[in-house]
Amino acid sequence: MPELPEVETIRQYVEQHSAGKTIETVRLLLPRLVKNASPETLIRTLTGVTIENVSRKGKYLFLHVSGNTGLLIHLRMTGSLLYQEQYEPVRGEQIIFSLNEGCLIYRDIRTLGCLWLVPAQGATGISGYDTLGPDGNSPAFTEAYLRDALAKTKRSVKTFLLDQTRVAGLGNIYTDEALFHAHILPQRPCCQISPAECHQLYEAIGMVLNQGLRHGGTTIRNFINGSGKEGENQKFLCVYGREGLPCRTCGTVIAYTKLGGRGTHYCPHCQK
Repeated sequence: MPELPEVETIRQYVEQHSAGKTIETVRLLLPRLVKNASPETLIRTLTGVTIENVSRKGKYLFLHVSGNTGLLIHLRMTGSLLYQEQYEPVRGEQIIFSLNEGCLIYRDIRTLGCLWLVPAQGATGISGYDTLGPDGNSPAFTEAYLRDALAKTKRSVKTFLLDQTRVAGLGNIYTDEALFHAHILPQRPCCQISPAECHQLYEAIGMVLNQGLRHGGTTIRNFINGSGKEGENQKFLCVYGREGLPCRTCGTVIAYTKLGGRGTHYCPHCQK
């Protein structure tokens, strides 16, 4: 699933190229992706509006347009939002927004994404969005916030970091990477993490998210950015997807387990 760096990479490109442009037509090829409106309502609402900007919170994109309604998008496993100067069909395209200059394409190979029409201001009524915690790279995500939240739960630290109501934008990839750089086992109970370890974890979260942004996101299978290109951060991963391979730091074989049903990668030597 695209995580904060992947979704932010898409947001930046799409906003840069589509802000100020008008949606002239909407072609909806798979109506079930829209969760709270009929195809007719979606098309009527978004036809003729001007794209003002594109924001992101956690793993959600918010297309802000003129008028009282916006479009909220969760990319799920294989979703992407692409901008093209001139329309060309792409594999997995599900919605085509023709603009007065260029077009936006919502692409989703496994068709697991979700789109909603939501109020332009205030609560959206979409619980997964309205209950998001602070982004892992936002000013609201402070070391004091993380330390206090960890102290209040016995959950494993991996499970905690995947909870979007606690920290928004982290998924399997960046959680595993952050825990590796913080030298913390993913199975550790949160309440047993010391202040010094919390500091290491806080710094590691910021580091891996910024690294992902610098390299245009991580492409393991299907992720492409707003221009249709793959990310390059997979070249710099230390543990995720490297089970059975030697640790880049100490040479110990990278281990794999499941926590809360989620695949988890770690180094048994570096993370203690």
